[in-house]
Amino acid sequence: MKTTVEDFALSDIAAVIRKRVSVRNYAARPISEEDYEAIGQYIADPGRLTGPFGGTTRVELVKVTGAVSEKGIKLGTYGMIKHPQAYLVGVIPKDNKQALLDFGYAFEKLVLFLTDRGIGTCWLGGSFNRNSFGREINLSDSETIPCITPIGYSQGKEGLLRSAMRTFVKADNKKGWSELFCDGAFGQPLEEKNAGKFAVPVEMVRLGPSASNKQPWRLVIAEDRSAAHLYLAHTPGYSEVMQLTDMGIAMSHFELGCRAADVDGGWVRSDPGLPVPDARTEYIASWVVKA
Repeated sequence: MKTTVEDFALSDIAAVIRKRVSVRNYAARPISEEDYEAIGQYIADPGRLTGPFGGTTRVELVKVTGAVSEKGIKLGTYGMIKHPQAYLVGVIPKDNKQALLDFGYAFEKLVLFLTDRGIGTCWLGGSFNRNSFGREINLSDSETIPCITPIGYSQGKEGLLRSAMRTFVKADNKKGWSELFCDGAFGQPLEEKNAGKFAVPVEMVRLGPSASNKQPWRLVIAEDRSAAHLYLAHTPGYSEVMQLTDMGIAMSHFELGCRAADVDGGWVRSDPGLPVPDARTEYIASWVVKA
């Protein structure tokens, strides 16, 4: 079993990203001690939980029995999740946009690590009781919980409510390349056959999870293929917290795809000054290829 997502080969990371689904119905059997040990080692390593901008996410493991923690606190998810064995709770500083990007990046890598071990997950940003989780982990006034994930082994079949939830958010419908990715400038759709070395990283972004499946990421690939510029297309009236987290997820997928495809580079914040479609389109970061 691999210990870090970064060590995956090209075929491996693509397979893991495709394998990851939101699991809402878990088997009643407990998580193995071997898996708990692997999870504990992962979340105890700050290097694995540090994002591209240097922020480190705190992740707390909370075991539950019948939705009640070992402290006796009932941890509610409003009926969205059935038979979770534990939760992983992400914690970052309040009111920090950059921390949200780092959080989404690091937490998604953790999710993929769990997926590779056969452990089910489900990103939850709204359908859980923040107060009860905050009490459970002794959340300070300067901290916030952007998202959590239940963990356990998938039961397979989703219940009626959980199936309806997938349908409501159109979880299985991903937008095409022409809607998300541009060649040199906005308004010029990127064709997969012309993406060159960025073909796999771009597709990995397209396959990423996002809140309510809004898929707010937009990529503009430089004409000379020396960089990829990432933008957030804000959804009117939707949570900025969730969509910044989504952008961190996109950065994680893009970077993993680049590493697997041997596209050496790194994330920088250096706005290329490209004309954007509207005021809702916000520059986030650029992946710059090393010369």
